Amino acid sequence: NNRVMVIHDSDTKKVSGKYLKVSETKSNVLRKLDVGSFKDEKYNDEIIPYLEEIIEIIPVGKKLVIELKSRKEVIPWMKKAIDKCDKLDQLIFICFDWETIIKTKQTFPDNRCYWLCNDPNELEKRWEDVVKSGLEGVDLKHSIIDEKVMKTANELGLEVWTYTVNDPAEARRLINMGVTGITTDRPGWLRKNIH
Repeated sequence: NNRVMVIHDSDTKKVSGKYLKVSETKSNVLRKLDVGSFKDEKYNDEIIPYLEEIIEIIPVGKKLVIELKSRKEVIPWMKKAIDKCDKLDQLIFICFDWETIIKTKQTFPDNRCYWLCNDPNELEKRWEDVVKSGLEGVDLKHSIIDEKVMKTANELGLEVWTYTVNDPAEARRLINMGVTGITTDRPGWLRKNIH
C-alpha cells in the first residue's frame, strides 16, 4: 500500500506475537494487528500508526525525531506522508544507513539530519563526509564517545547526539563532555537523577 508505518522492529513478532516482516506486508494487514496487548491489557487493540498520524499529534513547540529503519526507497513515500501535514519544521531525521541519511538531507535540506553510528572505525573514516554532506552531526552509541570524538566533532562544527543512555553517571559523563542530545528509555527518571 506504500504507506510509511511507525514501528521500531523489522517484524511484528515482539509487539503482536505474530511474525510479519514489515517491509513485505501490506499496510492494511499490519493495521489489523493488536500491538498493545503484549504491554498491558489496557492497551488492547492498539494499532501500528502511519507516519502522518504521529506527525499530526506533535505538540506545538516540540520536535519529532524520525529514525529511518528502511533504505532510501522509503523517502518518496515518507515525503508524501510529511507533505500531508504542516509540521515539516518540527521534524529531525536520524539513520544508520549512510545513503539513506544523505538522501534524506537532500530531500529535506532545511531539516536537521544526523548519521547514526556505533562503530568507531567507521566514524573515523566518515568525519569529512559528514561535513561535506551538510549533516548537522552524528548520533553515536554512548560507549564510543570519548574526548577525541568530541574534540574532532567540535573542530568540525558538528553536534554529537548519543543513544541509548539509561545510567545517570553515564549521562553526566556525556553532558560534561558536551553532547547535544541524549536518547534514553527513561527520560523523566534520567533527568531527575542526573542532577
